[in-house]
Amino acid sequence: MKKADIGLVGLAVMGENLVMNMESKGFTVAVFNRTTEKVTSFVEGRAKGKNIIGTYSLKELAEKLERPRKVMLMVKAGQAVDAFIDKLLEVLEPGDIIIDGGNSHFPDTIRRTEYVESKGLLYVGTGVSGGEEGALKGPSMMPGGSPKAWESVKPIFQSICAKVENGEACCDWVGENGAGHFVKMVHNGIEYGDMQLICEAYHLMKDLLGMSADEMHEVFAEWNESELDSYLIEITRDILAFKDEDGKPIVDKILDTAGQKGTGKWTAISSMDEGVPLTLIGEAVYSRFLSAMKDERVVASKVYKKTPNKFRGDKKGFIEDIKNALYASKIISYAQGYTLMRQAAQTYNWHLNYGGIALMWRGGCIIRSVFLGKIKEAYDKDPELSNLLLDSHFSKIIESLTDSWRNVVATAALNGIPAPAMSTALSYFDGYKSERLPANLLQAQRDYFGAHTYERLDKPRGEFFHTNWTGEGGSTSASTYTV
Repeated sequence: MKKADIGLVGLAVMGENLVMNMESKGFTVAVFNRTTEKVTSFVEGRAKGKNIIGTYSLKELAEKLERPRKVMLMVKAGQAVDAFIDKLLEVLEPGDIIIDGGNSHFPDTIRRTEYVESKGLLYVGTGVSGGEEGALKGPSMMPGGSPKAWESVKPIFQSICAKVENGEACCDWVGENGAGHFVKMVHNGIEYGDMQLICEAYHLMKDLLGMSADEMHEVFAEWNESELDSYLIEITRDILAFKDEDGKPIVDKILDTAGQKGTGKWTAISSMDEGVPLTLIGEAVYSRFLSAMKDERVVASKVYKKTPNKFRGDKKGFIEDIKNALYASKIISYAQGYTLMRQAAQTYNWHLNYGGIALMWRGGCIIRSVFLGKIKEAYDKDPELSNLLLDSHFSKIIESLTDSWRNVVATAALNGIPAPAMSTALSYFDGYKSERLPANLLQAQRDYFGAHTYERLDKPRGEFFHTNWTGEGGSTSASTYTV
């Protein structure tokens, strides 16, 4: 019997769909699941008659694979991955490849790559984005880990992933050890930001402009034919048109508390570790936390009177302003995300291809959009671009959107409608383009109470000064200076 090209462990929805995808592209796949009844039901049901081999132990799985063996784990992130790695090391041989396709935290992937390589095997941690449909029809894939593994897994990964208009695969090697999972984490953080921005646009149209779900459906349908053309705008359009059994919009009946799996939180924490102001994604995470405080919010809504709807302007014009504010804020979110990736690449010595990452996100994944093509062009033109806001294409767009953006943020504030992502994006933009910020006063405060020292405008960078502010502190200063 022909041996399998790849093995897959974990037959939940994503795992099953990836197996079906691989088989449809001409690969033979061996499968295993800890609960072996799932193997039987899969191979006798959905996989019947296909080049899919059911196995009932990891030893049997290894025996059914071509060398070098490639085993992909689609199991819950965390301890389960470590447990399976140890079990696979008992049945695999040097040169074989273990692949983690789950949403693992990148420090775990750094550790696991080193561990598996120390045993003579190769390791790949790959982000897989696109949900159930993407897994089946073509996801975006972001592999990193042991560079020597890429040539072996490349034919499979690039066959099953999404393709853009010119046929290029939305999958390429990202970088060493945890780079793939880091890029997937940032993707998910940007996804949080995109979703929050869309929700703020919806909130403004619904509560300030008094628009119905059907009216908003029409707006999002129009936006999806514009520069905002994207998967998330598309599904928002469809959600707003979806009716419950009684003919009323189902979106209006859904409880307003949002969950999260942690990748957005990891992105925000990583930005703090790297000293990068990822303000929009941070606000998107905090907005989910605030939404979860439903009972408290209900109580508070009775304590504080609701600001009455005061909008008296041009409704159609304001909808266009909302669109512009969403687009400008989206540019900020991606600019911040790319800044984080650049900083992390320095920290972890990764060699990231930023234009290539934009290409990987062009299709298959949740944040796929036309907009990403422009990001790829920006980094192809200048691979060392420090911030998207300095690219001529994006700087011109931002300049053209700023008046609308300010109007939306101000109008939201005046009418008591929270727009945290749009607001923080505007604040970041204003701060980023400010030659001088009030941090000079902050440094004076730090020096006053902690003798932390400061630098001076009229002296070279790297010279530090301390002032005896009270006349009682003396000349002793702190031994370290940290910006």
